Amino acid sequence: MCKSCYHCGEEVPVNTDFKVEILGEVRDMCCPGCETVAQTIVDSGLTSYYQYRTAPAEKADLVPEQLQALIHYDNEQVQSEFVRSSDDKAEVTLSLEGVSCAACAWLIEKQVSQKDGVLSIRVNTTTNRAILSWDKTKTRLSELLSSIHKLGYTAAPFEADKQEAAYHQQMKQYLYRLGIAGLATMQVMMLAVALYLEVFGDLEPEFKNYFRWVSLIFATPVMLYSALPFYINAWRSIRSRTLGMDVPVSIAMIFAYCASLVATVTEQGEVFFESISMFAFFLLVGRFLEMRARRKAAAASGNLLKLIPAIATKLDGEQVPVKTLVLGDRIRVLPGEHVPADGKIISGRVHIDESMLTGESVPVVKTIDDYVYAGTLNGEEAFELEVMSSKADSMISNIVRLQDEAQLSKPKIAEIADVVARYFVGIILIIAAGTWFFWHEARPDDAFWIMLSVLVATCPCALSLATPTALTCATSRMGSYGILLRKSHVFETLCKVNHLIIDKTGTLTHGDIVISSVSTPSNYTEQQALAIAAALESHANHPIARAFKTYNDQDIEVTDVENIIGSGIRGMYQGQEAKIGSARYVLGDAVTAEPNSVYMSLDGVHIATFRYQDPVRKEAKSFIKRFKQAGIKITLLTGDSQTNAESVAKEIGIEHVVSGAKPQDKLNYLKSVDSKDITMMIGDGINDAPTLAGAHLSVAMGGGTDVAKASADMVLLGDHLERILEARKLALQTRKIIRENLAWSLGYNLLILPLAVAGLVAPYFAVVGMSASSIIVVSNSLRLLKEQGK
Repeated sequence: MCKSCYHCGEEVPVNTDFKVEILGEVRDMCCPGCETVAQTIVDSGLTSYYQYRTAPAEKADLVPEQLQALIHYDNEQVQSEFVRSSDDKAEVTLSLEGVSCAACAWLIEKQVSQKDGVLSIRVNTTTNRAILSWDKTKTRLSELLSSIHKLGYTAAPFEADKQEAAYHQQMKQYLYRLGIAGLATMQVMMLAVALYLEVFGDLEPEFKNYFRWVSLIFATPVMLYSALPFYINAWRSIRSRTLGMDVPVSIAMIFAYCASLVATVTEQGEVFFESISMFAFFLLVGRFLEMRARRKAAAASGNLLKLIPAIATKLDGEQVPVKTLVLGDRIRVLPGEHVPADGKIISGRVHIDESMLTGESVPVVKTIDDYVYAGTLNGEEAFELEVMSSKADSMISNIVRLQDEAQLSKPKIAEIADVVARYFVGIILIIAAGTWFFWHEARPDDAFWIMLSVLVATCPCALSLATPTALTCATSRMGSYGILLRKSHVFETLCKVNHLIIDKTGTLTHGDIVISSVSTPSNYTEQQALAIAAALESHANHPIARAFKTYNDQDIEVTDVENIIGSGIRGMYQGQEAKIGSARYVLGDAVTAEPNSVYMSLDGVHIATFRYQDPVRKEAKSFIKRFKQAGIKITLLTGDSQTNAESVAKEIGIEHVVSGAKPQDKLNYLKSVDSKDITMMIGDGINDAPTLAGAHLSVAMGGGTDVAKASADMVLLGDHLERILEARKLALQTRKIIRENLAWSLGYNLLILPLAVAGLVAPYFAVVGMSASSIIVVSNSLRLLKEQGK
């Protein structure tokens, strides 16, 4: 039942907690405004107002309407679409408006992270997104969004379509500002040329002053409208006691305009209206091109979410919005449609195009109980689907979230660059002031111009863009390889790997194991042995266990099942202890282990031996060869027998083999490697999870267990090993481009600063140089989006 606000009578949003004690009872309020007004009435001793009023009060408007609307984000039903929750922890991806540089990101992170209940917040200046985590028992999402709004930025849960619309609106505004600045620049420049070159040699002083007033009229809209974004960003920085990139730019423009205004009114001194207009025009051109380039880099992950359709069809034919689907809903997916939600097939056998996840264009065959994912494309047959996860927890949403997290990572050199960029602005302001004092004594007429050149030319915009743009492009490229990044250090560590440790079953081999033969040295038939084995193995998720799936018999029941990771499975069958697994685990030293075999016993009596086949992946040999050529040490680390392990190792060219290793043995081996080794572990099973978690860099096969994927830094969605080679090549290219970007941006600033201080850089050239340096950095990063050569 809905509650009404005791103060204004409006409906109280779900999951809010605004209360005031009035007339001896705790009353519900709908918003902070009503809560504050009601508390003020009570504190002032005017509670009788509520006893004698004849109608509810007007809704309190102590906070802007925009902030009042944020309260609805606390509604659990609304949050289910975009908030990811685990116990008391919640996480959301936000779209941000107004973020223009690294200083903006630093400011938001610094202010919001100080709020009670905030676990973490990380801002990406390239994609204009943030990932916010908070404790639901200590704070509300609306309060955190309000704190961002109070800093002067707009924040809302990320939705691809809404961000696209906001981007187009922002670009339209930039075009308007750019158009006005361009027109004004042309007009003012014509007047300036006439004045400076004395085209009209006999022009009376009154007409010269008239030209100045006309120039003032044209330059004023540029100052008040076109340049407004620079002032807003600068004011945010100053108000929060930090120095952003737009502070020196804004100071330069305001100083120049004020000096020109005084000169026009007093009819004494020089005017700089043409330079002001040109400043704004070139700066806006640079920002416009920079925004377009950054948008291109950030578009890939957002475009993934657009693959999820807006409407789903239920089994009774009713069409409903996808965002209203709940777990357990059953829907029908027609031929040629994108799958609307993650779920399992309950009817039909279909071909699903999963290229948007794995990068592989060949459709995958899916049958009953197989999982399909939102955004993938159905083939030519309709099928029925049971929804198994919400949109916020879908595979595609997780991919976008993890890509965003990966883009927030920064190599140590880039973190240093961000700190340098923040302090560099302060240093520039000091140098600019010193420059003015020096030239005011030497050449007073030029002092102002030279100071403006120093302020504009040295703005470290390119330095702040050097890393985030490269990482955004590289992460998008990695997604096209079918690789899901889960941890932030992947790019940096992948470049340093010098020791590859790799599992066998399901990694170097396909893991599509089939039972090739069965021997039964007992009274049990082959069919009975397979049925008992299937009942035991149904409690495991190893590739060998999946080979028994087709032999399940509902009449066979085992109890007290225990999975002995790395050895096998035990349970009770008809009062007897049943074991299945390795020869040593099942029978001790009673038999000699055969290659590719699984043994089963009842009360210690050997009743069956199952022989299986698991073909080596066709790309495994070339994969190992190319890692060897890169000078990387390779170890095959497996729980399988020595015979099986050495057979595979010999086939694909691995010399160093560690076999028969249980999970603890694998972890012990990892701890024993040389401290100079930077290890990369590739695996797919539960027994690989500890090693995956302990390696410097870990890769889980997409077809592996959830535990393995949860422990890994990267997930190989398509199970194609050569993608890891492409990922390593991309990581090396990313490192190179980050270094190039940092070298260019630092080199430019170190070169232009002494030239500007010496008075050798004209203000218009300073603007062009600053804008060009940012565009060069972003354009260089965009090379990572192109196909890499083999």
